[in-house]
Amino acid sequence: MTETTGPAGERVHFTALTADALTALLDGDIPRASEEAGVPLTDWFTTREAQWVWRFRLGQLAADPAAVRWALPQAVTVAGGQAVGYCGFHGPPGEARTVEIGYSVAPAFRRRGYATAMVARLLRRAAAEPSVTTVRASVRPDNTGSLATLERFGFLPVGEQWDEEDGLELVFEVPAAGGGHL
Repeated sequence: MTETTGPAGERVHFTALTADALTALLDGDIPRASEEAGVPLTDWFTTREAQWVWRFRLGQLAADPAAVRWALPQAVTVAGGQAVGYCGFHGPPGEARTVEIGYSVAPAFRRRGYATAMVARLLRRAAAEPSVTTVRASVRPDNTGSLATLERFGFLPVGEQWDEEDGLELVFEVPAAGGGHL
């Protein structure tokens, strides 16, 4: 588990969700998933959106076990063990030395700075990796909170894409070495 400072100086903890934890979440077994993760998770981690992510990540790991250090998402918790969301990379850097980040905050915890803490953590990790030069994020045009978060970190628009799960997404990038500064 790693941690960083979040909103108002609050400690935000990042804990990798193992393949066993993801499987338990897909089974709807919150107690087993929490035990596997080592942090208390909530029903929000079993929503349709979250389960799509868990299935996708498990498929990645089955296809490329070496991607484990990039593909496993992290549960994000705060003081008292409250799970506020999850974040991570979509996979290892590609030929263009780019990684894509993803993050989601439970509705009860949105607009409190947790997405900012997640993006900052992911950018620091990407900057520390010599194999990464660019960090990408894709966001639905109506997700104003996420768009504002990316703007804070200097992400610039580079195009659009169609995502089968989310529909139209705007694509943003920032240099790995220059990202993460508020």
